[in-house]
Amino acid sequence: MHDWDGLARQPEAAPTGAASGAFASVSPPTLAPVERSAAFLETYQELRGRRFSAEEHEIAWAARLWPTVHNARWEALHGDRPVACEAVRAQAAERLRRANA
Repeated sequence: MHDWDGLARQPEAAPTGAASGAFASVSPPTLAPVERSAAFLETYQELRGRRFSAEEHEIAWAARLWPTVHNARWEALHGDRPVACEAVRAQAAERLRRANA
């Protein structure tokens, strides 16, 4: 997958993992509950007809934290309500555990 916004090449699991946390998000952007992200990733794999490898699972789980941490940084810099920041505090440990990080 090519991310022209970030000028980076990423494996399919990276944008899929990012989407697994954002699909239920509204404004201000936040993070879907871990269980909903897990269901999203399961459904994605079923529909594509191939399971992620162990490494791809790790990438998918870690990937959703990237945009959420970026949003938390924005909140801190601009004095916005800490929606993403609170989500990171509440979910980062479990998401990183699932990412084997």
